[in-house]
Amino acid sequence: MISRILAMVLRYMFIYKRSFIRIAELIFFPLMDLLVWGFVTLYLEQVTQSKAVLFMLGGIVLWDIFFRAQQAVGMSVLQEMWVGNTLNLFVSPIRPYELIASTAIVGFIRATITATGLGICAYTLYAFNMTDLGVSLVPLFGLLLFFGWTVGLFTSALILRYGEAAESLAWIVPFLIQPFVAVFYPVSALPSYLQTFAQIFPCTHIFEGMREVLRSGGVPWREMGTSFGLTLVWLGFTGTFFAKTLVYVRSKGYLTTASRG
Repeated sequence: MISRILAMVLRYMFIYKRSFIRIAELIFFPLMDLLVWGFVTLYLEQVTQSKAVLFMLGGIVLWDIFFRAQQAVGMSVLQEMWVGNTLNLFVSPIRPYELIASTAIVGFIRATITATGLGICAYTLYAFNMTDLGVSLVPLFGLLLFFGWTVGLFTSALILRYGEAAESLAWIVPFLIQPFVAVFYPVSALPSYLQTFAQIFPCTHIFEGMREVLRSGGVPWREMGTSFGLTLVWLGFTGTFFAKTLVYVRSKGYLTTASRG
């Protein structure tokens, strides 16, 4: 099992070895976000004399951890479709959970590279040090990875079901929830009827916890515990959905066709 997972990790990493553009993409778009929103929040800090710059920059870095983890899992099936390898992959000895494990490891590598690059840039340009989160940084990072993998599993199932016609979902799904998960502002800034809705997402509690750490320096045990519990619920749902979708597409012969409705 371990050897098959590692073989798939190497396979996906070789894609990056042969493509400078894919490697650059890990830093370029997050860096553009950091530059644009970083300078905006510097201005806001000058105007309001608040911790707005810390909350905004922390949100940018943590959001990209979630996004890169989701992309690694969500894009895996799509990449196989692009090269016409989907059928070969699913008739090979590799089990679905081994494929998911390998893409999760790739997601961890991608998220680590992005977070490290953004952390260095944020410290150099804005004097924002991610280590100010202290010991909370490790569980916050881990919880975002965990939920990112879960959302990626969901988008993988949708792409398996609908083929390349659904490829945009790999990018749409994360940004579909972004306005409601308190990335750049607290839940209290949302209309009252959306605040309850926001609480069902694990990453909402992660970003709320991040602001709590930057505000008071305390460890947000309650927020992290809530996030972990919600992620387990989401994982149970998406895992079941993925398994049933895989059975369905196999029974319908969809693995041999890329584009379908």
